[in-house]
Amino acid sequence: MKIKFGTDGWRAIIAKEYTVDNVARVAKATADWIKNSSDNHSVVIGHDCRFAGEMFAQAAARVLADNGVKVYIAKDFVSTPMVSLGCKHYKTFAGVVITASHNPPSYNGFKLKSHFGGPTVPADIAKVEALIPDEFKVPEASMEDFEKQGLIEYVDLETLYIDHCKNSFDLDAINNSKITLAYDAMWGAGKNVVKQLLPESKFLHVGDNPGFLGVAPEPIHRNLQKLSDLIAGDDGITAGLATDGDADRIGMYNDKGEFVDSHHLILLLIHYMVKYKQMTGKVIVAFSVTDKVKKLCEHYNLDYEVTKIGFKYICEKMVVEDALLGGEESGGIAIKGHIPERDGIWMGLTLLEFMAKSGKTIPELIEEVYEIVGPFAFNRNDMHITDELKHGTMKKCADDAFKAFGNYGVKKVETIDGYKFFFENDSWLMMRPSGTEPVLRVYAEAENYAEVDNILNAAKQVILN
Repeated sequence: MKIKFGTDGWRAIIAKEYTVDNVARVAKATADWIKNSSDNHSVVIGHDCRFAGEMFAQAAARVLADNGVKVYIAKDFVSTPMVSLGCKHYKTFAGVVITASHNPPSYNGFKLKSHFGGPTVPADIAKVEALIPDEFKVPEASMEDFEKQGLIEYVDLETLYIDHCKNSFDLDAINNSKITLAYDAMWGAGKNVVKQLLPESKFLHVGDNPGFLGVAPEPIHRNLQKLSDLIAGDDGITAGLATDGDADRIGMYNDKGEFVDSHHLILLLIHYMVKYKQMTGKVIVAFSVTDKVKKLCEHYNLDYEVTKIGFKYICEKMVVEDALLGGEESGGIAIKGHIPERDGIWMGLTLLEFMAKSGKTIPELIEEVYEIVGPFAFNRNDMHITDELKHGTMKKCADDAFKAFGNYGVKKVETIDGYKFFFENDSWLMMRPSGTEPVLRVYAEAENYAEVDNILNAAKQVILN
C-alpha cells in the first residue's frame, strides 16, 4: 500500500490501512529523514484521545529509538499544539502527533512537526513520503528497554503548555470578568487544559470516549448542537468555545448560541491585535477565507497574502516573515506571540481576553469590525458523493464548464487551490475536494445567510444534475 500525506498529515481508517505495521513504515521514513537532514537526532511524540493512540505512539517511538533517534514522549494524551510547543522547548528536530484531528472516529493519523514549533513544510513532507519502505516491523525491544538506553524519555507536555498560557494571558481578567464560558471538548485533547485554565466554565463532553459517540470531532455548528442549545437556554452564558479532537481548531458561539465562523474570528483577532494591542505584521490566509480579511488589512495597512489550503503552506510563510496571523476557514488559526501552529485553546483565550478587556460581547465586537468591512455571512456544505461524481465535477471546473449556478452568473474564477466563482455583490462559491476525507467541500459567502443557503442549494442542484 502506498502511503501519501494529505492536506495535514497521513490519515487512514484504523485496522484497515492504519495499522501498527504501516505506522512503523512511516516512523522508519521519519527516522531516516531526521538522520539525513540534521545532526540533531531527536523528536517529540504525542497522541490524542482516539482509539489505540497510545499503542500507535509507542510503536512509532520504538521504531525511532531503534534507529538512533532520541524520543521525548508525552505521559498521556496531548493536543497537537502541545507537541509543537514541545519541539521548541526540547529543541528537537521534529515532532510526531498520532491524530486524525477532526476526522471521523474510524480514522487515525500521523502528523509531522518541525523544530520551529509548527507543521513540517511541504518539501520535507515529500522527502519523508519518498523514504517510506514497502514493509517494516516494530522492533522487539520494549519501551522500558529504550528508556534504560536513554533513547526514550517521558515528558509532561501538558504542564509545559499550561505554564505557557499562564505566562501569556491575563487569566485573572478573564476569570474575574462577567464572562461565563461554556466549553465543549468534543471528547478531545483540550479537555484537561481548559478545566485548569478556566475552571468556572460549564463543560460538555470532557469524559473518556475514544469513539466520540460516532460524531467527527470537528468544531462546526452541525456537530455542536448541544453546546448551542445549552447557551441559548441559559441567559448566564456569555460565550461558547469548542475545540476539535487534537485541539488545534476552534469553534465559537456568541451569547445567543449562534455559531461564529472562522472568518469572523480571524477578523476579530486582527482587529484586537492591531487596534487594541498596537501590534503589526503580515496576515497570511488560505484560499477559502473571506476577502473581507483583505479589506481589513488594507484599512490597517497590513501586508496580506493568500496560500493554498493546508496550514503547512501558511506556516511555511510564517516562519520566515514577520507574521501577525495565519488562518484557515476550517478553524485553524495562529497568531504572533505563540508558535506558528494552529491552536484552538490559544485563540479562544485571546478572544476571551478581548471580551474581558473591552467589556463587550462577541456581537458587539463583530459590529466594530463590520463598521470597517461591512456585514457578511458564510457557510459550507460537505458533499459525500461518489468519486466518479467528485472527479467529474472537478473536471468540469477545470474545463471552465460552469458559467452560472442557478440565477448566479459567474463574473470571474480564481484557482489558487480549488475553484472560487465570484458573483455580484462580492458573493462567491468555492469547490474543492478534501485532502483528508472522501468529500467535496462547497463553500459560499454572501450578504446574509438566506443568500448563502440559496447559493449552496443552487450549487448542489448543478453538481447532482
